[in-house]
Amino acid sequence: MGLDIKFPIGLMFAIFGVMLTIQGIATSGATELYAKSFGVNVNLWSGLFMLAFGSLMLIFSLKKKKAENK
Repeated sequence: MGLDIKFPIGLMFAIFGVMLTIQGIATSGATELYAKSFGVNVNLWSGLFMLAFGSLMLIFSLKKKKAENK
């Protein structure tokens, strides 16, 4: 029995990624909000990357758990 930190880390990144992605979609029309970032919707892109990373960690965690149960 080992400590697998991939599941809680993946869950945390996935939850924060969903929240940031929703925030980015909700504020996509606010050009003055993203003027300092050269017009790039930072909330949307960082949320998508966090969601992808969290999903990847969750997949790796579930694959390991499935392999241990065989």
